[in-house]
Amino acid sequence: MATPLSTNPAPTAPACRLALGPLLYYWPRATVLQFYASVADTAVDRVYLGEAVCTRRHEMRLADWLDVAGMLRDAGKQVVLSTPVLVESDSDIAVMRRVCAQDDYLVEANDLGAVQNMAGRPFIGGPHLNVYHAGTLAWLAQLGATGCTVPVEMDGDTMAALAAARPGGMDLEAMVWGRMPLAFSARCFTARHHRLRKDACEFRCMDYPDGLVADTGEGQAFFTLNGIQTQSATCLDLCAQASRMAAAGIGYLRISPHASGTFDVIAHLDAIRRGAREAAPASVTPAGALPSNGYWSGAPGIRWLSHTEQEAGQGALA
Repeated sequence: MATPLSTNPAPTAPACRLALGPLLYYWPRATVLQFYASVADTAVDRVYLGEAVCTRRHEMRLADWLDVAGMLRDAGKQVVLSTPVLVESDSDIAVMRRVCAQDDYLVEANDLGAVQNMAGRPFIGGPHLNVYHAGTLAWLAQLGATGCTVPVEMDGDTMAALAAARPGGMDLEAMVWGRMPLAFSARCFTARHHRLRKDACEFRCMDYPDGLVADTGEGQAFFTLNGIQTQSATCLDLCAQASRMAAAGIGYLRISPHASGTFDVIAHLDAIRRGAREAAPASVTPAGALPSNGYWSGAPGIRWLSHTEQEAGQGALA
């Protein structure tokens, strides 16, 4: 039986690796290239590249991503190419197939069409495959999966149980920092906000390097609009749980790229795995977003629970 993460002691130097997830926002080409040039000098072990959100975005083509991949590989990083999450047109299918067809880099399959196109070759299951059970992990392993990223809403104890039951040789990855990707839609909400059609969106996503925050009627930040993707308005911050995750068998900790805060968090997580024990400061969030960690303890994901609340088992309280 897996040891619950809430009671699992943190090791002095957790054997975890750091992964930088795919860039979910639409940035200018020069900004993207500069960002990844800086990533090459960080402590991340694995970097995901490619357009996972909207295939209409065209600042970076596959050839451009492959150039960045080569640069990062030369810098000692493991590179993974991500496929689109929502595949709904012939052009989307073509993009997905081109990513799957190359064999220089491992692929993150973000939908079952990509899994099928890998045809038994090694791949990593993306978080949007929604893997909650050991049986699903075993099935993906039979299809060629060497790793899988768990859904962002998975609580710590379930994560530990899944890690304990994973097939031999399979790595599990969990997101620990960034705005949480929650849903995808055929409709572009950023375009709708500007009263534009999706196919004439004027690429307004580029105006929001960390997404467009939507408030409730009471003025509370609730969601972030990122084209066809809906994210949390809060920033997930599980840095304080990094050691427990590693001790439970989570092999990679995922940081989601943002216009601010990303490199501070990478440095902080690297310090933790080298033996530092202090918790990550809650102030490290993109664009001033509030931190959240509720899902970890079984609470609503929007909540931020203190260490005392988590240890007291209050996570399930609304």
